[in-house]
Amino acid sequence: MTGDHYLKCFIRAILAGMAISIGCCVYLGVWSFNPAERWIGAILFSIGLFTVFTFGLDLYTGKVGYLFDNKPAFAVDLLVIIIGNFVGCAICGFMMPADAFANNVVPNLVDPKLAMTDYFRIFSKGVFCGVLMFIAADYYKQKQKYLGAILAVPVFILAGFEHSIADMFYFCSAGAYNMEALIFIIIVAFGNLVGGVIIPVCRKYMYENPPAKA
Repeated sequence: MTGDHYLKCFIRAILAGMAISIGCCVYLGVWSFNPAERWIGAILFSIGLFTVFTFGLDLYTGKVGYLFDNKPAFAVDLLVIIIGNFVGCAICGFMMPADAFANNVVPNLVDPKLAMTDYFRIFSKGVFCGVLMFIAADYYKQKQKYLGAILAVPVFILAGFEHSIADMFYFCSAGAYNMEALIFIIIVAFGNLVGGVIIPVCRKYMYENPPAKA
């Protein structure tokens, strides 16, 4: 791969991180306004994935499921993507710090995450989110429709699953640049990877007659 390839990938990844950050902002905004209506924010959060799909941006959780469908060099792409996603989240976190949201909502979201010491539970939440993100990404890839995003995003939020890129924004908004946040993100990102590859790996072997792609 050329340097130009990775530069373009990096730019797409930054924009993807910013798109997910916007989804995080609307979720936090609804939560700060009325906690009982967080489900509305969860639905509106899907604007992030909608933007990623519409403009062909590079989001780690949308790409990682195709790890084993590509050449080994794709792992480098994923590394560039997750770093770019972080840069996008950091930019938005700087522009929308915790005090931009009412009722101390960002610390209320971030502090319990940083306090978690059950790493297997963190990993498990990442796995389930990874499954949902692959479903959304692959549905759009095959059918060019957004139904997967509209369903998968509210489900992962309301179920309490962990999305590594969304968590990057929350931590950046809270100014949580510490080892606890880094460990949390690494575990979630690995969980997203494992969850993301479950369906694509299994579908190579679980059909006698593989379903035709749209």
